[in-house]
Amino acid sequence: MKNLIQERFAEQFGGTAAQYASAGRVNLIGEHVDFCGGFVFPGAIDCGVIAQVRPNGTDQVNAYSLHYDQLLSFGLEEEDLPHAHWARYLFGVCREMIKRGARIGGFDTVFDGNVPAGAGLSSSAALESTFAFALNDLFGCGFTKFDLALIGQATEHNYVGVKCGIMDQFASMFGRKDSLILLNCRTLEHKYYPFHPQGYRLVLLDTCVKHELASSAYNRRRASVEAAAEAIRKRHPEVEFLADAKRVWLEEVKDEISAEDFLRAQYILGEVQRVLDVCNALTRDDYGMVGELMYQTHFGLSRMYEVSCPELDFLATLARRMEVTGARMMGGGYGGCTINLVQEELYAPFVERAKKEFATAFGHEPKVYDVVISDGARKL
Repeated sequence: MKNLIQERFAEQFGGTAAQYASAGRVNLIGEHVDFCGGFVFPGAIDCGVIAQVRPNGTDQVNAYSLHYDQLLSFGLEEEDLPHAHWARYLFGVCREMIKRGARIGGFDTVFDGNVPAGAGLSSSAALESTFAFALNDLFGCGFTKFDLALIGQATEHNYVGVKCGIMDQFASMFGRKDSLILLNCRTLEHKYYPFHPQGYRLVLLDTCVKHELASSAYNRRRASVEAAAEAIRKRHPEVEFLADAKRVWLEEVKDEISAEDFLRAQYILGEVQRVLDVCNALTRDDYGMVGELMYQTHFGLSRMYEVSCPELDFLATLARRMEVTGARMMGGGYGGCTINLVQEELYAPFVERAKKEFATAFGHEPKVYDVVISDGARKL
């Protein structure tokens, strides 16, 4: 990919330029807890976006997307918002940097990516982080990586129309090879934990389905969690988010909230603790415990939080039946991928059987993505 980008840049703009990259991400554990003050545990992966970028001394951006085989030019004023969806990510990054006082000029760029589309691996965060890092370097803006992650998030909010949390951009910007990031979603404090599972492979199985339930279901579950937190807060005013609460405090209000709200809140408090338990397991290189906690999360997401679907449950159940170390659904739910921690000797038979049995049950094979925890935003 690097060589192809170099060749196309030379053809399109002449000469050469610096190359920058950033990564997609996975989240090992910590699902649906970001909005209630919990922890997530993501890592950057070995697929992402690469861009060749060179200032051009004008106030125009000339951007060529290899994926779309399309060249677009646009200015840097608010009224210059491009129509093409992919170009809005670049434009948004520029505008968010300018709003924060940066002096961004025009530039020429060619870019491409290899994050599988629609798999929940945050290709958009990889794109935002690549260009935020590149422009910060080329124009000497002086932003920190933390600033750049917030710029990527603001781009989604203000120019793409997605009200995302900070995890994707944070992981893409701060990712480190052989490490996962424990991220406190409320304070944005973070800590690296080693992830070098010798004798294991990390593989995603993509159901290739997306049921039309995710957005409305997300809103209902958020309302449930907030209702539980509000009930607890009346007795314990120090509880700002549900993640602040103790499990016994949830039991105190069981008769004051609906059975559904209680079940959703039970899952959240359990997941907050599981993330911390995974941290402890990784410090001991206890990948068996990591895997068991992944299964517990899937059970909670499926039976308590109820955001799974038959396809995801099928793959997680098959993994358990084959004694795969760990598996769970990853992401918002109702489709997408399972993330699996698989022993080397089980990898080939597990993947083969998953493809065959899933195709028999659902009419198509799942896609298979091997991932390695890698570095985030950087200059190549």
